[in-house]
Amino acid sequence: MKSWIFTVALLVVLPVAAHADQAAANACAANLTPNGQMLYNKTAPTMKPTSDIKDALTAQARPLVMNGTLSRDAARTAAEAAGECLKLLK
Repeated sequence: MKSWIFTVALLVVLPVAAHADQAAANACAANLTPNGQMLYNKTAPTMKPTSDIKDALTAQARPLVMNGTLSRDAARTAAEAAGECLKLLK
């Protein structure tokens, strides 16, 4: 009986915890610069629990640098800030 109660409690708490992380990440992203918000918004939908944040940000930032939308320095600064918010998704 005790394990059944624990399982039910776990199923109730887990979705709330995941939702709280998304809300915290979005609140963090709201404080980013426009470039940071752009990278966050492009990267967040691709994030999975096993995703490497640096790789995910690089995949989004590289084309923006190559096409001249962002300078390398601007992309680096924005990615570092966006990465802190993306950590909250994991």
